[in-house]
Amino acid sequence: MKKQGMTIDEKLNSVRAGVLGSNDGILTVVGVLFSVSAASGSHFALLIACLANLISGAFSMASGEYASVSAQSDSEKVVVAQEKRLLKKNFNKEKEVVKDFYIEKGISPETSSKIANELLELRPLETVLAVKYDITLGHYMNPWQAAWSSLFSFTIGGLFPFATLLLVKGIWQFPATILATVLAMALTGMISAKLSDGLLIKAIIRNIIIGLITIFFHYFIGRIFG
Repeated sequence: MKKQGMTIDEKLNSVRAGVLGSNDGILTVVGVLFSVSAASGSHFALLIACLANLISGAFSMASGEYASVSAQSDSEKVVVAQEKRLLKKNFNKEKEVVKDFYIEKGISPETSSKIANELLELRPLETVLAVKYDITLGHYMNPWQAAWSSLFSFTIGGLFPFATLLLVKGIWQFPATILATVLAMALTGMISAKLSDGLLIKAIIRNIIIGLITIFFHYFIGRIFG
């Protein structure tokens, strides 16, 4: 049996998890970095806090994606089983649903009826799933794919501020970290805009502002409790 390729929804789901994971990695690590540095002058404590946050955050993000996508995949499988039963018990009603779908798209009732008959004769279950739920039979969201995507992207995103912390010393450490965060957030903003056909400049500016606000609030909180 020939293996089916991924649908666009499956690909976008993995990319979505990756973009969200990267954003979370950047903001989580830089937030810890500035809050701990403001509260404590210990470079070692800052290093351990960032490393621990990077590891725990990556696994937390991955487990969350796995649970979320697993629930979605399970729901889709339940729908498939339900539609199999409906096609056996009430085929004519299912045909009316398909016919109405094409009528709503502006096709005449006569032509819609012919389309419904032909499609249900060739691929009954696939047709009903596509019309009623926009589901492609056999293509369920892969929870492991989403989990790994989130795990790696969170880690890569978090490495931007973390690597800056390790490589830059002295008075330039925090300005360099802010710059690294801005560049990383601009990159994820650009990727998300490209994937969603959104407004590129707006997405980049929005992400940069979110990153700067995150830095400000974490540093402010650290100063209060420091």
